[in-house]
Amino acid sequence: MLEMAIFSILAVVAVTAGIAVIAQRNVVHSALFLLVHFCCLAGLYILLNAQFLAMTQLIVYAGAVVVLFLFVVMLLGLERARELPDPRRYQWIVGSLLGMLWVAALIWALFPQAAQTAPALTRSDNVRQIGAALLTDFAIPFELTALVLLVAVIGSLVLAKKKLEG
Repeated sequence: MLEMAIFSILAVVAVTAGIAVIAQRNVVHSALFLLVHFCCLAGLYILLNAQFLAMTQLIVYAGAVVVLFLFVVMLLGLERARELPDPRRYQWIVGSLLGMLWVAALIWALFPQAAQTAPALTRSDNVRQIGAALLTDFAIPFELTALVLLVAVIGSLVLAKKKLEG
């Protein structure tokens, strides 16, 4: 019962923070709502008994990605950008269609067609399995992800330097 209450609170806060991320016009506030969303996801991972994923969520996403995002925003000065006309005038149509698609997928997921049962979750040494998979099967994608993050940091520094010089 307590687990369901904690899940409900975390789910409501996560969805609300996720909506606030895209609804905010201030980039810094959007990043802070993203941080709240990531922390709620870590709490949901803990409820699923996936402590390694929860800590990875906090360290990588809440710690590194949000801080990197805020660093780039502060470096480029996007919070002081002048207000431009809203380019999203007709995006409500696409948003409505995607919303209807999401509701249809939710209904399809809640009411399965056949009596499909998920395999029972077994408790195993998932940290060892994840580490072995990262260093064997997924070593190249793991290193490419690090390279993409490095390119993003270098690109933001180049853009900031051009802005400061010009």
